Amino acid sequence: MASNVSGTRHHGTGWEAENPWAAGWTAAAAFLMVFGGIMAVFQGIAAIAEDDVFVSTRNFTYAFSLTGWGWVHLILGALVVAAGAALFKGATWARVVGVALAGLSMIANFVWLPYFPVWSIVLIVIDGFIIWALCAPRRESRA
Repeated sequence: MASNVSGTRHHGTGWEAENPWAAGWTAAAAFLMVFGGIMAVFQGIAAIAEDDVFVSTRNFTYAFSLTGWGWVHLILGALVVAAGAALFKGATWARVVGVALAGLSMIANFVWLPYFPVWSIVLIVIDGFIIWALCAPRRESRA
């Protein structure tokens, strides 16, 4: 005889997606964070090595050292990869840190526009998507 035990519920991690699409977007944001972070690390390494890939325009407002920006992208990229990996594991702190790091990445890529404009614009759009996906409406699970 099958019994239905009342009062037992699935206890989540504290936050559950309001619908399956929000959970899917969170996974997509985590994937984009890991991928974008790895690309930022490579971008930083290329800038630190003073590669000929980057050609800066003259007389632009944000004139900074290419090597300095390389270190910024390298460190920021490593942090984004770590937060994206933690987001795959379901860490709640990774959602907040991911939003903050995506915002910092947007600013860094805005200032990076004179060096690599098309890639910077693409990453600004991806960072905006990451912020949206991590801030998607959620409801607290009832424990």
